Amino acid sequence: MSKERLSITILVAEDDEDDRLIISETLSEAGLANELKFVNDGEELMLYLHRRGKYDDPYRYPRPGLILLDINMPRKSGPEALAEIKSDPELARIPVFVLTTSDAEEDIHRTYELGGSSFIQKPVELDALVKLVNSLTRYRLEIVDPEPNWRDLPG
Repeated sequence: MSKERLSITILVAEDDEDDRLIISETLSEAGLANELKFVNDGEELMLYLHRRGKYDDPYRYPRPGLILLDINMPRKSGPEALAEIKSDPELARIPVFVLTTSDAEEDIHRTYELGGSSFIQKPVELDALVKLVNSLTRYRLEIVDPEPNWRDLPG
């Protein structure tokens, strides 16, 4: 018996415009109909998650079911944003996949200590990045069942 899949919003915190385009195109080519939202840095990520400023409309900016987070961003870094997300009971259960070019052992340990779901080194080659994003989203959206409170609903 097959289960009906829940549609989730994927929120990407990425300051590199090329990487944003690759992620968007990869998800589209993979046939995933999930809504994709982008923010430029950790400050904007937190505004989105707390529905402040231009993100105050829960229908236009629904609670994400998955966050893809870059480590090195302006204004508020990925680790700072991750710590803030995981310390907030309303946000803590949202899976956060850190997607970064860093391979520093301290970044890996810190990601998991702060409650990140996965640390994934972003490949520099375009084809490898496309494959990675495709595999990552298929895993999260087709293999792992999201919890009911991660539905693409205002919350």
